[in-house]
Amino acid sequence: MTDRELSETLPRTRAALAAWDGQGLPPETAFAALAQEAASALEERRIGALAQRLNFERSGLRALLLRTARAHDRLTAPYSESLPALDARWSDPEIWRLLQRAAGPTTSLYLLRALDLTRTAEGEFRRVDPEQAVFVTLFLRTLWVSVVVTGACLLLGWPVAACIAALRPPWSSVALLLVLMPFWSSVLVRSTAWFALLQREGPVNDLLILLGIVDAPLQLVGTRVAVLLSTIHILLPVAILPMVGVMTRLDRRHLLAAASLGAGPWLRFRRVWLPLSLPGILAGGAMTFLLAVGFYITPALLGGEKDQLVAWFIAQFLNRDVNWGMAAALSAYLLAMAGAVVALLRVLTGGTPTGARI
Repeated sequence: MTDRELSETLPRTRAALAAWDGQGLPPETAFAALAQEAASALEERRIGALAQRLNFERSGLRALLLRTARAHDRLTAPYSESLPALDARWSDPEIWRLLQRAAGPTTSLYLLRALDLTRTAEGEFRRVDPEQAVFVTLFLRTLWVSVVVTGACLLLGWPVAACIAALRPPWSSVALLLVLMPFWSSVLVRSTAWFALLQREGPVNDLLILLGIVDAPLQLVGTRVAVLLSTIHILLPVAILPMVGVMTRLDRRHLLAAASLGAGPWLRFRRVWLPLSLPGILAGGAMTFLLAVGFYITPALLGGEKDQLVAWFIAQFLNRDVNWGMAAALSAYLLAMAGAVVALLRVLTGGTPTGARI
């Protein structure tokens, strides 16, 4: 990924560090260039992006860079002595090697950090500290929620699709219209409706108390249960539609032939109906999963801190932290996850347009 903050903000420092072999401390030219260019960048309000970039790699570097820039009037040559006198961290070769690595033009920092990895000054890869290791757990959580939602939508949607396919016009059209009605409102509206339903004073808690299932209202908003229920409801029509499309085109004479050969209802379902409807099941599952992995607004409204998915973190890095590199890295891995599902679907269907290999 591109990494131009340091080269654009401190070009002379970058040039001085490029000639440094990484052993000991860099030459005086690097110290002098850093002190002068940091002060100039602060005065011209160009130092913020670089300070944020360095602080993302090591906490505390933002404060160090800004402190150095503000103290330029008190710094005198030789800068290789006055900078360490201002802050002892400037006498640490590791800080300078970090600046050298940040000189660009590309970096693997964000791609590694999105996997909870980091790269040492010696070029070795290691896991970040436990308190910073959040992204692998985040991807596993996103995958788990997406798989559960997809499975639930298929289990609930298959009988509905089979019933719609068995109806005759105009009732089949009426049933299909009822399935399509949720699309008339946005995901935000449906998520907000679930927020109202699941509140402590909402209808769901009132019903549970009325039936004697619970004695006091449950805290449902801000839980994984709320995220799963609302996401399943929102994505259920997406799973139903492909299955209806496949089932309405099935030749029911296959079922009659199986019955005439002595196959019972369960055998007809398992050996005839289910295999013939499998392309619709796979298509509905793939569409549901691909939408679930990128869900943002529903977990944000109904989930707690530990229920947010990858999309929420991407939005935070874009809108709050303005860290486009990290947002791009998370997006790339999320896209790879979706691509893996599409590839798996292609393998399961034999790579044919109709998914004929059963």
